[in-house]
Parts: sequence; structure tokens; C-alpha cells
Amino acid sequence: MDGDRVGAARYRAFISYSHRDAVFGRQLHGRLERYALPGRLVGRETPRGNVPRRLAPIFRDREELAAASNLTVEVRAALADSNALIVVCTPNAAASPWVAREVELFRELHPDRPILAALVAGEPHEAFPAPLRDGVEPLAADFRSTADGPRLALLKLVAGVTGVGLDELVQRDAQRRLRSVTAVTGASLAAVLGMGLLTAFALNARDEAERQRGEAESLVEFMMTDLRGKLTGSERLAVQGAVSQRALDYYAGQDPARLSPASRARLGRLLHAVGEDGEQGGDLSTAATRFHDAYALSTRLLAAEPDNPQRILDQAQNEYGLATIDYRRKRWPEAKAGYERYRDLAGRLTRFRPDNIEYRRELGYAEGNLCAVAVESGDKAGGLAHCAEALKVMQEVDARMVDARRSQAANLVTRHGWMADAYNEAGDLERAAAERRAQEKILDAEMAAHPDDRGLQADWIGLKHAQGGLAYVSGDGAGALSYLAAGRARAVELIAFDPDNARARRLLARIDESIAYVKKNPAPRRRR
Repeated sequence: MDGDRVGAARYRAFISYSHRDAVFGRQLHGRLERYALPGRLVGRETPRGNVPRRLAPIFRDREELAAASNLTVEVRAALADSNALIVVCTPNAAASPWVAREVELFRELHPDRPILAALVAGEPHEAFPAPLRDGVEPLAADFRSTADGPRLALLKLVAGVTGVGLDELVQRDAQRRLRSVTAVTGASLAAVLGMGLLTAFALNARDEAERQRGEAESLVEFMMTDLRGKLTGSERLAVQGAVSQRALDYYAGQDPARLSPASRARLGRLLHAVGEDGEQGGDLSTAATRFHDAYALSTRLLAAEPDNPQRILDQAQNEYGLATIDYRRKRWPEAKAGYERYRDLAGRLTRFRPDNIEYRRELGYAEGNLCAVAVESGDKAGGLAHCAEALKVMQEVDARMVDARRSQAANLVTRHGWMADAYNEAGDLERAAAERRAQEKILDAEMAAHPDDRGLQADWIGLKHAQGGLAYVSGDGAGALSYLAAGRARAVELIAFDPDNARARRLLARIDESIAYVKKNPAPRRRR
């Protein structure tokens, strides 16, 4: 019903594309209008209006205007009557003045309504029309097989149009497709065996089964990797345990040697994700087993494609996982060797693609891991060298980033913290204090921008504890108590607001222990 839509617009969305991409435009139009949203979501109120059962009608440019006498007037009318704009992004679209004008018109008419980019071919800088490259980058659904893939990309568009959370759509879709994919694959195989020869029909059925399996695997991988970053606390624990088991059950009956390289790579990334969950949950034995299994797969895949950046990245992540298990077990030589291999692989990636910020950041992470090993194992010279290099790389990344600055700010806070620890271990307390002040400056800015972020508040409390310890060993007992008191006051406030915040409670306990110790033991003379 029209009353369920924002502003009672006629169309759920307007699809804009170059006439050279008409085939994809028609396919996308059909898939969106046929998509049925989960019954439990229908009628829910979102910023886009009440959730419909289906997205129809969706306006598709070109053919619907064939009888129009004035295309500009008709396009403006359709854009004015649409709740969202979907732009099919290809080099053809980037070169189309018509597509660019439609984007501009939609922004003029609806500055508060979403523009969704459907990336089909090319990189964003060569596929996005000029108006999408200026200002705020739109939500991108990447239909390329090397990225989201067609199924996940479609769900991103549905989420953007309806205002429904992507994770809810993915969970529902993954359950349905995981149930059906085994049956589809089995039916295809039965057809082949029953006919006794590879007819064209059987080949098509097999290809369709493989395509559906690939889409199902992509959805599972998304839930095991990208989705984890969007879930917090009990949400993540509730969802991730079930998804992990479902994913492992899906692959349990399959021979990895008979899977395609793409499927083996996905399996490896899923095993790595399960290993990360085990490591973060303290189950190091299970984590080590999963990392070893993932490592075996990525090693074989890298040997077959030594210059494939994705294969190098997967191997690097597994080197990191295994080294982290050694780090947690305080096996310093083994952890150092593993992190060095991780760093070498990250270096290969940056040499392949010097302009890739994410690869450069991987190098910063690797140097940061080596920094931690050196500091924890008492290697003062190594700590200073690796911590300084990690900070340098992360500052370079920060200078080059145009988005995701918040996550990079967290990286800089961490790097300044480890640099402070390295200086402290080396006896250079003045430089250690300067690094803590650099941490504080970044945190203060982030907290001002995001005052309700409890993670930032906990980081600030931890910083006050560290500054108190540094003041104490510098001979400033009063300064130490001042820092600790500030941290304690904030911890009490955070716990009062969020009684289940385990991190805040741990920090409060440590601060109370430190306050008691400082009061009982006069601050030592300043080290020189």
C-alpha cells in the first residue's frame, strides 16, 4: 500500500544504468521485484517506511519511457516519485552523461534519500559516475565474483532500500539456501548418473548447482567474517556459535581435495574465523587446530597461484593466527618467527600493489605484532625498532585514508600505547609520557565525536591507569594518584550506566589495586 512508503512515493526505487548495461539492468529489476522479504520483518517500521513483502514496483529507466514525449520531464517525475536510487556502476555508466544527470537530479530532489551503487564491472574509481565520486561515497553492493558476489550484493540493495539490517537478511537467506543447496547438488548428480552421459541439460544443472553452492558459501563466509564486526556482546555469541557449527557441518561431508580453488579458499577463511573465535574465547587448542587446517589449505593454494594477492593475504592471515597462539602461550621465538613470516607476506602484497591502503595496514599490523613480542620478551632494542616502524606505517595509512577514520584512530591509539611501553622498558620515561599524551589527544577527539561509545571510554580508563603507573615510576606519587582517581571515577560512571560491562569492572579492580599499592608504597626516585 502507498501509505506504507516514505512520503507515499510510487516507486520503491529507481534503477539508473547505461543502455550498454541494459541486460544487467533488466535482470536486476526482475530479481529485486521478485525478492520476498521474511514474513517476520513485514510491517516493521524503519527509516525507509514500513517493510513490504515485496519491493515492487521498481522503476527501470529507458524502456518504460519509450512512449514518453519528453524524457526529461518523465525522468524527473519518476525520480521525484522514488524512495531510493540504484545506480548500476560500470565504466559504461561512468561515461554516460545520462546516468550522471539522473544522480544529480535525485540528489537535488531528495537529499535525504539513499543512493545505492551496484558495482558490476571495473573498480569504483573507473565505474562510479562522477557525481558518486564527489562528496559522500554511496553504499556499494559489489556484484563482482571476486567481492560480494551476486547474491550478497542483492541483499545489500534490499537492505538499503527497505532499511532492514543486512545481517537479518543474510541469516534468513543463508538458512534457506544452505538447506536447498545440498538437494540441488544431489539432484544434479543424480541426473548425470541416470542419463549415463554428460548431456547439455546435465551440464547446465551441474553448473547451476555449483553457482548456488558458491553463493551459499559466500553468504556463510560473510556471516563468519564481515558480519562478526557488526555484532557485539551477546548478539555475537548467540549468532556466531550457531553459524560456526552450521558452516562446519556444511563442509564436513565434502572432500577438500575435490572442491574448486574458490571453495577451498572459502573453507580456509571459515576455518580461520573459527580459529579466531576460539583464540579470543581462550580455547587455544581448538584455535590452533583450526588455524593449522586453514594454513594447510592456503599453503597449497598459494603454491598453485604464487602471485595471486588474495592467496598471499589468506596465507598471511594464517601465519598471523598460528603466531598468535604461540604469543598467547608465551613461546616468544616461535611467535617472533611466525610474525616475521606474516610481515614478509604483507610486504609482498605492498610491493604488488603499493597504492593499496589495506595491504599497507597489514604491514603495520605485522610490525605491531613484532613490537608486542619484543616488549613482552624483554628485547628492548627490538621493541623500540618494531614499535616505531608500526607507528610510522599506521601514521602513513592514516594520512592516506578518506574514510573509516574511526577504525584507524583506534589503530593509532594502540600503536602509541605500545610505543610508550617500549620507551618505558628502555628507561626513557619522558618519551613514554609523550606517547601517552599522544594517545590521550586522539582519544579525547574521538570521545568528543562519539560521546556514547563505551569502548572509547574504557580505552580512556585504561590510559589513565597506564599514565598513573608511568607517573609512579617517574617518582610522582601525587600525579599517579591523580591519574588513577580520574580513571576510577570514569570507571564507576561507566559501570553505573552499564552494569554488565566486564572490561570496565576489570579496569576498576586494577585501578583500586594500584591506588592501594601507591598509598602503601612511596613513589621511588625517578629513574635516569
